Amino acid sequence: MRNIYFFLFLGIGIQIASAQKSLTTEEINTFKSAVEKLDSNTQTIVSDFIQYKHLSFLSNDVETQGKLAFKVPGLVKWEYTSPYKYSVIFKDDKLFIDDEGDKSKIDIGSNKMFKGLNSLITNSVKGNMFDDNAFEISYFKVDEFYLVKFIPKDETMLQFIAKFELKFDIKTSDVVEVKMIEPSEDYTKIIFKNKTRNTTLDEAVFNN
Repeated sequence: MRNIYFFLFLGIGIQIASAQKSLTTEEINTFKSAVEKLDSNTQTIVSDFIQYKHLSFLSNDVETQGKLAFKVPGLVKWEYTSPYKYSVIFKDDKLFIDDEGDKSKIDIGSNKMFKGLNSLITNSVKGNMFDDNAFEISYFKVDEFYLVKFIPKDETMLQFIAKFELKFDIKTSDVVEVKMIEPSEDYTKIIFKNKTRNTTLDEAVFNN
C-alpha cells in the first residue's frame, strides 16, 4: 500500500501566511537561469528529509524521516528511516521497493503514467521543472524564498496531481521544499535538510 501512496508523496503543505509577490519577467528569467545552471553542474545530490503527509480522515499529519540520494542521469533513492524502514529506488525504468525486507519490483518503462511520474519526481528533486509545454507555471516571492507553482496540462496526470509547488532558497537557487496537491486536496510536504551536491556517491547505493 505504501508504494501506491509514494507516487502521491509530494504535497500542498500548510497555508502560506506571508504575502506572495509575483515575479517580473526579468526576475523569472534570472531565476530560471540560476536554477538551470545549478542543475547542469550537478552530478549527485544527498540530503536528509522530513515528510509530512496530510490525509483528511486523520486528525494529525503523518511525519516520516529519511534520506535522499540522486545521481545523474536518473538514479533516485528515497530511504525512509523513521518511524519505519522503507525504500524505493528509481533505476533503469524500474521501481525497486524494499518494505522492511519485503522486496518487489515494478516495471514503469512500459507505463506512460508511471514513467511520467518518475520524470516529475526526478526533476522536482533537482528543482528543474520549467517545461511550459507540460505545465502552467507561476512564479512568486515569499519571504526569503521563491515559490513556483506547476499545474499539469495533461488530463490523465491531473487525475492524480492537481498542483506541484517548489520552494527555492533565493541565495542558492536550490530547492528546499517540494509539495504536491492531490485532487482530493490531501497533500504531502517534503522539507530537505543538510543537502549536499556533487559528493562522491557509489552506484551500489542504488542496489536493492
